[in-house]
Amino acid sequence: MYRIDFTPEAFGDLAELRRFDQARVVAAIESQLSHEPTKQTRNRKRLRPNKLAEWALRVDKFRVYYDVRLEGEAVKIIAIGLKQGNELWVRGEKFEL
Repeated sequence: MYRIDFTPEAFGDLAELRRFDQARVVAAIESQLSHEPTKQTRNRKRLRPNKLAEWALRVDKFRVYYDVRLEGEAVKIIAIGLKQGNELWVRGEKFEL
C-alpha cells in the first residue's frame, strides 16, 4: 500500500475547492492511488515530460497531478487543478502542460 503525501501547495489547491468537491477528490485519491498508482487506467495517465508532475488523475472536471516514489512506496500529490475545456487552471492561473 502506498503512502500519500500532499505538498503544501496541493493542500492549498484542495482548500480552494467546495467541501463537496474536496470530499470527492480526496476519496478518489485514496481509492485510486493507494494501490498501483503507476498503472494506467481510464482515469490515470502518465504525462509527457513537463515541469509539474509525471502523472495525472482525472476526477470529473478536476485533475490531480502526482509523482510516485517506488523505493519508498509513496505518492506525492503536487497540485490539484480545474480543467475547463482545453484550459487547465492551477492555483488561479492558467497552466500549460
